[in-house]
Amino acid sequence: MGAVTDDEVIRKRLLIDGDGAGDDRRINVLLKSFTKWFTQYQRVMATLGQCEFSMGKTLMVYDMNLREMENYEKIYTNIEQNITSAHEKIAECKKEIQRAKRVRKNRQEYDALAKVIQQHPDRHETLKQLEALDKELQQLSQIKENVDAKLELRKKQFHVLLSTIQELQQTLENDEKSDNDDNNQESPAQTGE
Repeated sequence: MGAVTDDEVIRKRLLIDGDGAGDDRRINVLLKSFTKWFTQYQRVMATLGQCEFSMGKTLMVYDMNLREMENYEKIYTNIEQNITSAHEKIAECKKEIQRAKRVRKNRQEYDALAKVIQQHPDRHETLKQLEALDKELQQLSQIKENVDAKLELRKKQFHVLLSTIQELQQTLENDEKSDNDDNNQESPAQTGE
């Protein structure tokens, strides 16, 4: 609207008021009411605009919060799956550690047995030694039998020798007695002569 001059305002008032029966006052009241209403309407519209803006903003925040909640639920589910997977991996690793410990223990036992086995001769060598010992045992058994037979023979010979010595001693004693008896018989005869 362009700048309105006082003359135009008066002319319009006269045209509107007509005879001047107070229509001007009614128009002014109406105009004031309309201006007041329009101002309030603009305020209401501005307030409604602000409310709509605020509501739109709130709806956007609400939608964003819903999306964030969905995102957080996905992240939470993913974290739970990762935790479950980590627990499973930990359990697997524990089993693997137990298997590794068993294998290590077995290897240490095998190494210890291998050292003990290496200290002893192998089977072929052991069999040779056993055969040699068996032969030596047979030879020693034969020698023992021979020694036992000789000992038995010597015992018998010694027994015969002792018997012979006793018989010889008996014979000597008998000879000595008979010599004494002979001497005793000769003595009375000598005294009688």
